Amino acid sequence: MNRKLAFLDLLCYGAIPFLIWKFGREPLGDYWAILLSTAPAFIYTVYRFVKERQFNVLGLFIISSLLISTTVNLLSSSAERMLWNQVFLGFGFASVYLFSMLIKKPLALYFAVDFAYLQGYPRNDSISLFKVKEIFMGFQYITLLFALRNVFQNLLKMWLLTRYGADGYGQMIIYMTITGWVFSGLIMAGFYLNSVKINQFLKTNMEESKRAEANK
Repeated sequence: MNRKLAFLDLLCYGAIPFLIWKFGREPLGDYWAILLSTAPAFIYTVYRFVKERQFNVLGLFIISSLLISTTVNLLSSSAERMLWNQVFLGFGFASVYLFSMLIKKPLALYFAVDFAYLQGYPRNDSISLFKVKEIFMGFQYITLLFALRNVFQNLLKMWLLTRYGADGYGQMIIYMTITGWVFSGLIMAGFYLNSVKINQFLKTNMEESKRAEANK
């Protein structure tokens, strides 16, 4: 991730929502301040989605998550109810990741297939390669990290809600941003380590093919 994207992520997912909450709470009320604070992240994510043409598993997952989250927010009757609904929804998304692991179709694998496709690699070839046992297990662990991020962040949000109610929303934004970056770092490290395994596997296969050709 380059510096510009890192800055935009921090701005749209952390700084602007926090400022909207801080200065909009008194004139607008808790409910509308929280609802409006989700708008920058929604707009920014849709912009990235369209710009990067993520019309694939990853893109579908992102836009579906946004639509579901926005619908839940709009249907919530109060600020505190909205935050509790976000918690329940977060656990729901975690269960999707865990279910994909259970049926041996980890979402992280298909996210990687989408990325490889953007680099010019055919989807079927990538899927076959990524399902090699040692590589496949790496994607299972990365998918588990996605699930753990949702579980950890929503347990934290639940604790803050129980302790402070909607008044703790400002703290939630800060904590969600920080923990989001920490887990993003772990997930990126997971993808990197798995890419090392993939390169080693391809290198070994290439060397074996050359030896086989030489022995003919």
